[in-house]
Amino acid sequence: MLVRRAQSSLFVAAIVALSAGCNDKAVAPPAPDAAAPAAGLSQEQAARTLAKVGERVITLGDFAATLERMDQFDRLRYQTKERRKELLDEIIDVELLAAEARRRGLDKQPETEEAIRQILRDAILADARKGLPAPGEIPASEVRAYYEAHAEEFREPERRRVAAIVLSDKKTAERVVKDATKIKTAAEWGELFHKHSVTAPKTKDPSASLDLAGDLGVVGAPDDPRGKNPKIPESIRAAVFKIGSVGSVLDEIVEADGRFYVVRMNGITAGHNRTLQEADRSIRVKLLQQKMQEREKALEAELRKKFAVEIDDAALAKVKLPEGVKPFEGKDPGPWVLPGYTPPGQEAADGGAGDAGSQ
Repeated sequence: MLVRRAQSSLFVAAIVALSAGCNDKAVAPPAPDAAAPAAGLSQEQAARTLAKVGERVITLGDFAATLERMDQFDRLRYQTKERRKELLDEIIDVELLAAEARRRGLDKQPETEEAIRQILRDAILADARKGLPAPGEIPASEVRAYYEAHAEEFREPERRRVAAIVLSDKKTAERVVKDATKIKTAAEWGELFHKHSVTAPKTKDPSASLDLAGDLGVVGAPDDPRGKNPKIPESIRAAVFKIGSVGSVLDEIVEADGRFYVVRMNGITAGHNRTLQEADRSIRVKLLQQKMQEREKALEAELRKKFAVEIDDAALAKVKLPEGVKPFEGKDPGPWVLPGYTPPGQEAADGGAGDAGSQ
């Protein structure tokens, strides 16, 4: 508590010192019972003018609000008069650029208006999520109930790590697969890979591990919907599950995408069930996301009652995609958003099949 009070006092002192640095007259520290609109400043202090950009007035309160929005460690950068002046210059630059953008009419462009709408959407949804528990505050009983009701989610199927020598000529591939099935060590596989594979680097790295030569990644069994790997063709995925043991090579070539593969199993992770302890963190995050989505849906339903929404289905049906744009196939990507914009609460993309090591 004492540390927090000290940080708060330093914060207020820094803001007041900025005013002194920019206006030559120091602002007196706020009285203990003074109103605190921002960072403990009084109303009079918060209203004090630091700079003007055209008709726009930048006040001490504006500056304080900028600092308050920062991480506490970032604020430490602005303890000196020179650094505080740099921050004020940055605020002024933003105002200058914004004013020029408005003068050019950029604020009226559809892209700008859409960006503002999505920022406002983000803000109102963030406000709706206030008061939600942190993941660690969700009751253990709720976590256990989810785990028991969704046992299938926590079954991890077998994963296998694939390596391959890739060739463009079938006859050469048939000869190489015969040699590959005879090898006994990872070093021998590595030498064969560097000698024949079209995917081998032109210059061999002496520090590179030979047992990872030709590594393509990890896959699950062909019937595992979560076992796909975009870097590995389906025929190669199926082939590695025909191999009996780690380090062994399939005794036939596999064709995929016009090339011929000599397939080796580099590693295997046996299927297993994740324990409640192992799954605890991911369950808490998922439960929190569900709570967020419930609040967002409730807010959206409330707003649809408050504001009239009319949709012209006939007009919507006539909308055509621009030439060259193909209809979307696969998983529904959800509502359209600006490139680079992540809707609140959206889960990160699935990272694939995971990793597998030798056993």
